[in-house]
Order: sequence, then C-alpha cells, then structure tokens
Amino acid sequence: MVVNTQQLLVMLKNQLKALEQEVLQHDNRLAPPQRKLLQETERFNHSLFVQHGAQLGPCIEQIRSSIIQLEKQIKLKLAPQTIALSCERIQDRFTAVKRALLTTSIDIKSKTQQRASSRARFAERQNQSHQASGFDWIANNVMQNSHEIYEELNKHLNWAKKFEQKIEEMESKLENCHSADKIKLQNDILLMHRRLGKCRQAISYIEDRIQIFERPYQSNNR
Repeated sequence: MVVNTQQLLVMLKNQLKALEQEVLQHDNRLAPPQRKLLQETERFNHSLFVQHGAQLGPCIEQIRSSIIQLEKQIKLKLAPQTIALSCERIQDRFTAVKRALLTTSIDIKSKTQQRASSRARFAERQNQSHQASGFDWIANNVMQNSHEIYEELNKHLNWAKKFEQKIEEMESKLENCHSADKIKLQNDILLMHRRLGKCRQAISYIEDRIQIFERPYQSNNR
C-alpha cells in the first residue's frame, strides 16, 4: 500500500509539473485584450476551482494544494475511500484544466461574438429611436461618426442663431409696417418661430445622441 501511494504521489506531481508548463505557455500567449475580454468569465464549476478569467495559473496552485492535502491524508493513514475520493477530485481538476486549455480560443470567439451582437442590437435600437424621433432627415451615418455629429450640431446652432436674428429683424419692422402688410409679416414671423423651434428640438436631439455616443468610450477609459 505504501509503495502504491508513494508511486501515486510521484505520478500526480509529475503530471502537475507537465500541466504547469502547458498552462504557463497558455497564459503567456494571451494578449491583454483577450484577458480583459474574459476577465469576468467563470470557466469552471465552483466545486472544482475558484477562478475567473482566461488565465489558468491559479488552477495549478489549487491542484498543488490538493496534492499536498492528499499527501497528509496518506501519512495519517486515513480510510482508503477518503484517499480514493481525493484522488478522483484531483483527476477531475486535471481533466478540467486540460479541457480549458483547448477551449480558451472558443470562449474568446464566443465572447467577441456576444459583444458584436450587443453592439449591433444597440445600434439598431439607436436607429429605431432616431427614426421615431422625427429627425430622420439627419443622416444615420452622421449619428455614428463623432466628427460629423459635432459638425451637425454646429450647423444647427448657426441656423438657430440666424433664425433668432431674422425674427428680431422682422419684429422691428412690424412696428413701422403698413397695416396691409402687417398680417403677412406676422405670418412670416410665426413661420420663422416654428423653424426656430424645430431647430432647437434638433439641437437637443443631437446633444442627446452625443451623450449616448460618448458613453461607451467614457466607461472604457475609466
């Protein structure tokens, strides 16, 4: 029994040493964006490992602790069933890490696709909101381009200023206007006020879009 258990421990330690090299190479190959992509991902059942993210180095230390615990159980001559359960748990951990080594690229691809789908759904919601706002005359591609969206805002701000100036000019003329022309001028002023109101609504809409457009970049830079 002693010979068998000692051989078992040597075998497990050698197995761990080989796996540790594979994990080290795996973790070193991970690019920072890949690590960030999977940083909140749980890749194992809680009964096997306490671990998050793409890197598998923490798993090696947990397997090493399990082997040390097994060694203590053998020295204490605990029941064979207890030792067998510990061995089974260690082997399950080895198997899980081996599987994770093979599935990292799949997990990264899956997460990338999820994010792309999320961005596409966000863009679609933005497009629907854009169309429902009544400002569909503002081109969709402008709403997706930071440079052009600010140009569009400046354009509308300039229009609003011109409308305001035009209204002031017409209202000053209204005081000295002949009664026959007063009704027409009043109608023109009313029309200009409507244009100014529509322009101000567009400005508010564009400013809201700018906040939404910049929000993802602000959160990424935190």
